[in-house]
Parts: sequence; C-alpha cells; structure tokens
Amino acid sequence: MASTSDFRTGLVLILDGELFAIAEFQHVKMARGGAFVRTKLKNFKTGRVIERTFRSGEKVDEARIVRRRMQFLYREGEQLVVMDNETYDQVHIAADMLGTGIDFLKESENIDVLTHNDNPVGAEMPTFVVLTVASTAPGLRGDTVSGATKKAKLETGGSINVPLFVEEGDRLKVDTRTGEYIERVKE
Repeated sequence: MASTSDFRTGLVLILDGELFAIAEFQHVKMARGGAFVRTKLKNFKTGRVIERTFRSGEKVDEARIVRRRMQFLYREGEQLVVMDNETYDQVHIAADMLGTGIDFLKESENIDVLTHNDNPVGAEMPTFVVLTVASTAPGLRGDTVSGATKKAKLETGGSINVPLFVEEGDRLKVDTRTGEYIERVKE
C-alpha cells in the first residue's frame, strides 16, 4: 500500500483492477478544507490518460513492476518473441507494447520488458539505436536550402527523414521515441 505522500512520477498503482502509472501529480492545500492530490494517470494497457483526485493520506495499492532486460529474437504475427538474458526463457509479448519504436527494432536488440506478477505489461526500447540505411534517393547538388531532408528506409523497414548527404549503407543513430535522425555513425 502506498500513501499519497509516497506519490512520484512513474509510480505504478492498481486502481479498479488495472495498472496505472502516475504521469503528473500535484499536492493541493486549500485554505478551508482538507488537502488533496490531483493526478494524471496513464493506463498501462490502453495508454489512455485519466485525471483522478485523492484525499491527502489516502491509501492505494502499489504495483510491483519488475524491469527485465530481454533480447528480441523474432516476430510471430502480432507477437514478439523475446528471451530473458538471465534465465534464457522465451516469452511472447504484444508488438503494440513498443508503440512506434517497433519500426526501429532489429533482431538480437535488447529491450526492457516490464512485468507484474511475471506477466508482461509493457516494453521499452533503448532511447537510441544504430541502424543501416537500406535505401534512399540520391541527394541533389544545390538542393541544400536550410536543412533540406529526404526519406530513408532503414534495415528494419522503418522510414525516417535524413539530411541530403546520407547515402545507402550509412549507419545512423536514431531516437526511438521520436523517430528522428540524430547523427551519422562512423565505423
């Protein structure tokens, strides 16, 4: 059990049988009346954000989330097969747990799988990955007016906008949260 004084961003609570992570919270003390905590909670399963108010000192169930480093092996339909790096157990997780980061996931990449009671409830990509450009149009000379970009298809099948000087076979550092090009990586 956690009290409202234990609230912090990222704390996972069990409300109405579902898991919610605290996205934002604010302690409020009115001149007349009791203090309360105003929160924004993100549902682990649906991703929907709700607002909820708790009385000061109110107790809520805290979920114990375990973060496990796992290696992505292969895709099986809408499921990803991952292997626990410590026990070598293979687990199936839903591909949509990674959100848009799935476009930048390649085989043998390590991801963090969040589990509650040994059941996967979420997954997180590394913030940055290095991927090879599979195909892109050639950059044209003189077409360099203030940060011009072009589309590039990566080895994982995902597409991003890159500067004109990027060519096929280049290795790029990509931000998996936003899908943006960061820099070209030298071998």
